[in-house]
Amino acid sequence: MSEELKDKEEILKDTEDQETPENPETQENPNSSETPEPAAEPTPEELLALAKAEIEELKTQALYKQAEFENYRKRTIKEKADLILNGSKSAVTALLPIVDDLERALPSMKKAEDVAAVAEGVELIYQKFLKALEGLGVKQIDTEGKDFDVDLHEAVAQVPGVPDEQKGRVIDCVEKGYTLNDHVIRHAKVAVGM
Repeated sequence: MSEELKDKEEILKDTEDQETPENPETQENPNSSETPEPAAEPTPEELLALAKAEIEELKTQALYKQAEFENYRKRTIKEKADLILNGSKSAVTALLPIVDDLERALPSMKKAEDVAAVAEGVELIYQKFLKALEGLGVKQIDTEGKDFDVDLHEAVAQVPGVPDEQKGRVIDCVEKGYTLNDHVIRHAKVAVGM
C-alpha cells in the first residue's frame, strides 16, 4: 500500500507543477496597483430615461392586453348570438324527414281505401317522430301507475272513491308531459285518486 501512496503523491506533484505557471511575470498579483474600476453609477438623468422607457413598454403591453380582451369579448358575443339564432338547427334538421313523411302520407290518405294501412302508416310516422325527439334529449314522463309527484305532474282532476292502494297515485293521464335533458319542459296533466 505504501507504493500506491507514493504513486498518488507523485501524480499530485505533477499536476501541481502543471498548474503553476513557469513565468512569474504573467501570474496575477493580488497586491498589484491595477484594480478594475467599478462601474460608474448611472446619473439621475440616465435613471429617469430608463424609468420612462420601462413605463412606455408597460403602457404598450397594457394596450395590447386591452385590445386582445376587447377582441375576445366581441368574439364571444358574436358566438352567443350565433348560438341563439342557429341553436334550433339540430332540432329542425331532425324533424324535417318526418315532415317529408307526412307530406307523402297526406295524398295517399285521401286516395286510400284501406283504413288499416293508413293507420299503420301514421303509427310508423309517430314512432319516427318520438325517436327523433329522443335523439334531441326529449323524453315522455311516465305516469302509468306512478305516485303523484308535483315536480313531474300537474293534477287537473281528482277521482274519489278509489281503493286505498290507488290513493295519491295517478289514475289517468290527460296530457303527456315531457323532459328535455332531465329538465321538465311540460308537466303531465293527470287525474289523481283520493
